[in-house]
Amino acid sequence: MALSSSPALARLSLSDAARTYVEARAASMSGDHARAAQLLAALAQAQPDQSDIARKALSEAIGAGQMDLALGLARNVPATKLPVDARLLLATEQIRRRHPERALPWLAASGETGDLSFLTPLINAWAAADRGNEQQALAAFDQIPATSLLAPINAEERAFILLKFRRTAEAEPLARQAVGRAGARETRLRLAFADGFLAAGDRPRALMIVEGMGVGEAAARQRIAAGKLSGQGIDNLPEALSEVLMAFVGDLLRLQRGTPPIGLVQVARYANPQNSSATALLALLLAGQSRSNEALALLRSVSPSDALISQVRDVQTRILRDNKNFNEAYQVAASAAAAPNADVSDLSRLGEVLESMKRHNEAADAYGRAIAFAQAQKLDSQLWSLLLLRASALEEAKRWPEARASLQQALALAPDQPLLLNFLGYAKLERGEDVDAAEAMIRKASELAPDEGSITDSLGWAQFKRGKVGEAIVTLQHAAEKDPAEAEIQEHLGDALYRSGRRYEARYAWNASLVTAEDETAARVKAKLAGGLTPANAAP
Repeated sequence: MALSSSPALARLSLSDAARTYVEARAASMSGDHARAAQLLAALAQAQPDQSDIARKALSEAIGAGQMDLALGLARNVPATKLPVDARLLLATEQIRRRHPERALPWLAASGETGDLSFLTPLINAWAAADRGNEQQALAAFDQIPATSLLAPINAEERAFILLKFRRTAEAEPLARQAVGRAGARETRLRLAFADGFLAAGDRPRALMIVEGMGVGEAAARQRIAAGKLSGQGIDNLPEALSEVLMAFVGDLLRLQRGTPPIGLVQVARYANPQNSSATALLALLLAGQSRSNEALALLRSVSPSDALISQVRDVQTRILRDNKNFNEAYQVAASAAAAPNADVSDLSRLGEVLESMKRHNEAADAYGRAIAFAQAQKLDSQLWSLLLLRASALEEAKRWPEARASLQQALALAPDQPLLLNFLGYAKLERGEDVDAAEAMIRKASELAPDEGSITDSLGWAQFKRGKVGEAIVTLQHAAEKDPAEAEIQEHLGDALYRSGRRYEARYAWNASLVTAEDETAARVKAKLAGGLTPANAAP
């Protein structure tokens, strides 16, 4: 909606404006942020002296991905009053228009939202690189202080610029360093660096950088062998800015529990619309804000030939499963698994969807196919987790001997993996098999992962099962502190407290369990709250 499209809005009465504002708030609360942005933009046009309304409209427009509307709004708000994502959007607009020098004032504008001029060396470096000035581009990185937010990704950006100028030997150690600290961006960076090496004519180093990538490695190697780029390369300022913003988003998500940085991801996508990893993350954030329809529409816009389509499908099926749309999730997963180029991630994804549908035998078969694929491709690092997933499906299917064998095979590959030790130890304990060894496994798992609430819970439950009720209560209380929303932990704690005679506290724990408990767990807890702990309703 263009700001000039409704001249009659300028004649809104006070009551009309109030109704429009209420309607906008209602649209925002219901998740229709695009509608909220349009309504607030109309109000901002009708009441140009109300800067707060313009800022609200701007925030809604950026969050909804309506960048043309957001840009129009932003130009009518003083730079010192603009939020960070709006200033980044205005800077990005100039960068996309190939006027990076015009972006810098938007970054340097000081005011209520802080100084973004720390990005200046990045802009200057890539602007010089895009002009072909290699020396000036690399020199710009020397201006980045060790305390700058850019410092952690200095090596990454320097490597991309070195690759742009075909200096692959110098880029290699920096690329390795960047991949090692990339976190959730690792796959994306490996593919981007592989494209850079390949475009510079260095196929051996392109193959080197994808070695050990795991999911997608086989396809990446085939592309490189054929001399084909993945399309994930970072070779110009808009692409570089998009990736830097995504790095910042990752840091924010690790450090904060407040409002997710949807606006920042939207700007990253505006900088580089082909950044499919940004699209996948944006979809997750939108779904977390009850905007699943928007999220799924975004994911469907990604080309099936995109090198990161596996990540996109993972997010797509996750959102569909979370919304109980199992049939569509199955269609997506089954179609990918049946494709001629299906890989281990496609097969394991099908297993996950089948498990969520409680089709445990079929899930175990899908995981079995994923294991066979991983073995054939020598993807050894993925085997233990696939064996664990297959064991879980087999146990749910009441095929415990096969599940136990799968777990033992996984432990032979990863003997110090706490998830495996905990699963096998707990399963044996439930069945009364070799309880001394079972408790020892769980204790070792707890020592290896002391902050993992579910593993601490297993240890406490092992103690309870073996009659060490006092020790169990202390351990289970620690587990509940680590993960207070986990229904099973609270149920276990309630059972232990009840057994020790602390029945009021037991009811408190059971009520806490009931907040998130589902299906059988919820039924057991309700029975305990109604009539106390009995052999019939005790946790298994």
